[in-house]
Amino acid sequence: MGLMHVTTTLRASEKARKKYQADFLVDTGATDSMAPTTQLKQAGIRPRGRTAYELANGQTVEYDFGLAEIEFMGEITSGRVIFGPDNAEPILGVIALESVGILVDPANRTRKRMPAIPLKQLGPERL
Repeated sequence: MGLMHVTTTLRASEKARKKYQADFLVDTGATDSMAPTTQLKQAGIRPRGRTAYELANGQTVEYDFGLAEIEFMGEITSGRVIFGPDNAEPILGVIALESVGILVDPANRTRKRMPAIPLKQLGPERL
């Protein structure tokens, strides 16, 4: 499968004038989104916490994360953004994608909008 990229804009808040815009790699294996630390700080996005993440190679690393408004494909959401290394390729994670109702079909390299975002209560058997 080839790589899929989406133009994405990050802002600290709705009214923020500063922003970071780039082509983000769509990565359904990543939970949170990630961008280079320097770019996030220039956009006014500040670290709010730190957590451990497992890399594709199985290594566990800790990264700072912030909260940002995330805009892509004509949709807008907000969520965690990891402060990655300055040479890191920006990543659009699955939480951002699913929160606006976009599914990725890796076999066909396509994105699909769901007709409605699921809003179902999980029963004990589904936890």
